[in-house]
Amino acid sequence: MKVRLIHSLGSVMLASGLAFGHAAFAGPQDDTLRAAMSGEILNLDYLYTTRREYIILAQMTDATLFTMNPANQQIEPGVASSYEFVDDMTIDVQLRDDVRFHDGSVLSAADVAYTYNWIIDPSSESHAQALISRWLDRAEVLDEHTVRFHLAAINPLIIRDMAQRVMLRKDGSYHQGDQVDHDAMALNVNGVGPYRVVRFNPGVELVLERFDDYFGDAPEIGNIVVRNIPDMGTQQAELMSGGINWMFNVPLDVARSLDARPGIDHLAGPDLRVSFIVLDAGGVAQPDGPLTDLRVRQAMNHAVNKPEIAEFLMGGGASEPIYSACHPVQFGCTQDVPRYEYDPDRARELLAEAGYPDGFSLDLWAYRERPNAEAIMADLEAVGIDINLRYVQLETLNQARASQDIAAYIGTWGSSGVADTALIARVHFSDTSDRHLSGDDQVVEWVLAAEQTADQDLRFDYYQQAITRIAEQAYWVPLVSYSADYLVTSDLEFPLDDDGVPRLQNARWK
Repeated sequence: MKVRLIHSLGSVMLASGLAFGHAAFAGPQDDTLRAAMSGEILNLDYLYTTRREYIILAQMTDATLFTMNPANQQIEPGVASSYEFVDDMTIDVQLRDDVRFHDGSVLSAADVAYTYNWIIDPSSESHAQALISRWLDRAEVLDEHTVRFHLAAINPLIIRDMAQRVMLRKDGSYHQGDQVDHDAMALNVNGVGPYRVVRFNPGVELVLERFDDYFGDAPEIGNIVVRNIPDMGTQQAELMSGGINWMFNVPLDVARSLDARPGIDHLAGPDLRVSFIVLDAGGVAQPDGPLTDLRVRQAMNHAVNKPEIAEFLMGGGASEPIYSACHPVQFGCTQDVPRYEYDPDRARELLAEAGYPDGFSLDLWAYRERPNAEAIMADLEAVGIDINLRYVQLETLNQARASQDIAAYIGTWGSSGVADTALIARVHFSDTSDRHLSGDDQVVEWVLAAEQTADQDLRFDYYQQAITRIAEQAYWVPLVSYSADYLVTSDLEFPLDDDGVPRLQNARWK
C-alpha cells in the first residue's frame, strides 16, 4: 500500500491569455497543478466565506499579519514583522515595507487599519465580524508602517486571530464614494498572497498564477487551476485520465481503491476535526431523562468501540480514538482524564445499576458520516439502548437543538484549524450556547475564565480543570479525531501539515 502517514498532530499560456481546457493533462508538462473541489466556489473573498474550500483558496491569494506554523502552532511574522503590547488594551503592529497587492500597489498601515475597521463595522456584514469585534475597538494609523490596535477586551487569542482570519484589503476596497459593495472582492480578489487570480468562472473553474512580487517564499508551481467537480465519481475519472492531479475529502474506501492504481497515491494525515456525542446531562431536553444519570453516560462511553471506528471507518492511519472533549494537540487539552475504554459488559452493569437493566429508548441525532452513526447505533443497541437514529441535514439538527428538542447528537468540530481548546470550548461550553447540555455552571466558569486572561499558564489550568470535569462527569462521549485523506498523481509532492489544512501553495513537482 502506498499510503503515506504523518503521525503528528504553464505561465506562458496564462500570460498569453490561452484558456486551460479540461482535457489538458495535469502535471509538470505545463507547470500547472489542477485540483478538484466538490464544494461550489462562488466567492473568493474569505472575509465573506467560511468553508474549508475557501480557506484553501484564501491561503493562495491572500495573506495575514502573522502566520501560524502548523508544525508547532507558533505565531510567526507574516505581513507584519513584529508587534508590541503598549499596555493591556493597546497593541502596536509593525509592517514590512515590501508587501504588494496584486494590482502592484504597496501595502501600508492605512490598508491594514481600513481592513480591520471595516470588519467590525456593523454595515460590513463580514463573516469575520463576530470574532474580531470580540476584542477590537478600532485600528489607528500611527505612521506608514505602524498600526495601533485599540482593544475592546482582553483576549488571549488576538494575535492568533490576526494570523488566521483576517485577509488584508486595500484601503477603500468595499467603498465607491458613499456606496458600499460587499461583493467588491468576490470575483477578482486583490490580495497580497503568493498567487493572483487570472480568471474565475464561479462554480466552474478558478485559474491562478504565481505572483512574482510576493513578499514571502515563492511557490514552486507556477499555475494552479481549481475545478468545481461536485461528483466524487467524476473526480475519480478525471484523476485516472490525467485531467486533475489533486483531490481531497476523499472517502476512505475510494482512497484505498485508487491507491492500488499505478500513478496515483493515497496520502493521509492528521486533521484537527474531532467527533463526539453530546449528552443531555443537564436535562435540557428531558429533565428526568436517563442521560441525567452519570452511570448511564458512563455506560454509553464504554459501549462505543472507538478504536474500530478510527481504524475501519475513518482510516488512513491518522484517525485515533479521543478521550477528552477536544483534540489532543490543542493547547489546554489535557489527556490526564478518566478514560472509558470499550467494555460492553461494564456498560451493561452500569445501566443495570442506574435502573435500566433492559435499557431504554433514545433518539440519537446525526448529520454526517452515516456509516459512523450506524456503527455507534449498533454499539449502543448491543448493550440494550434502543436507538432511533435521526439522520438529518445540519440545518434541521440546528433548529431542533435551538428548540431544546435534542437529548443526544453526534457532533463534529474542526476548530477552524486552530490548535487551542478555546476554539471548541467557547462554542460547546458557554452559557449562551445551545450546544451546552451539561448544565454545569462550574465548567462554564472555567471556560470563560480561560478567555479572560492572557496568562498562558493560568489558561492551561482553567482548561485542564474544565476538560477533566467533563470527562469525570461523562458529559460527552468523545469519539475520534479525523484523518485528512487525499488522492494525488504520483508526480506531485504534496506536504501534509499537522493541522489538517491543505496548502496547495506548498506543493511541488517531484
